[in-house]
Amino acid sequence: MKLSLNHASPIPLYLQIEKQLRRIIQSNDYKNGKKFPNEVDLSKKLGISRATLRQAMNKLVFEGLLVRKKGIGTVVADTAITSKARNWLSFSQEMKAMGIMVKNYSLYIGWENPNEEICRFFHIPDDTKILKLERLRGKPEHPFVYFISYFNPRIGLTGNEDFSRPLYDILEQQYNTIVKLSKEEISAKAADRVLAEKLEIKEGDPILKRKRFVYDAGNHPVEWNVGYYRADSFVYTIEAER
Repeated sequence: MKLSLNHASPIPLYLQIEKQLRRIIQSNDYKNGKKFPNEVDLSKKLGISRATLRQAMNKLVFEGLLVRKKGIGTVVADTAITSKARNWLSFSQEMKAMGIMVKNYSLYIGWENPNEEICRFFHIPDDTKILKLERLRGKPEHPFVYFISYFNPRIGLTGNEDFSRPLYDILEQQYNTIVKLSKEEISAKAADRVLAEKLEIKEGDPILKRKRFVYDAGNHPVEWNVGYYRADSFVYTIEAER
């Protein structure tokens, strides 16, 4: 690992290290699991304190790019998808930002009477049928997320839309509905038989459940969405400023 620091630069040393580590992480050697050098040895080699080195590496661990494994050391995270809850992005935007090619494995469109929670969210009678969209998506190697979405009937969706396209492009371009706000709930659960089969994991394996409540600029509810993610393919991080 080649790192060089300019101790006379006004740029803090930990930021110089962080920038170079981000570049190194993308190299094939480290993508394939090559272990990072021992932190003590690396800090001595660079002529800096271990605390300075850790300040740089902790940021990358926090973002899900590096993983510290007990008894092994620090390695590049196993190609997990990372979502940062600072600026909301749609799924397609998240994947595009990370250069990940998305494959659509299956898609279901139907009309259903939703449960009480969804009716309350959309402020509709419980006998109202609304559009339900199910999508199994992932990388070319395997699916990693199963989405279920319900939409406000006031939008006017017919079910004949081309949902292989980015969802929010359809809402904006065809129905003048621009999504503005997403409120989320994150929880963990064990995969049941159906989810395990869809996500190609074992029944009982851990998955991340991510519920989204999506609103337009007028604070009108647009979409109720839940996504079930493979735990080995998704890292959710939160960055907050005080």
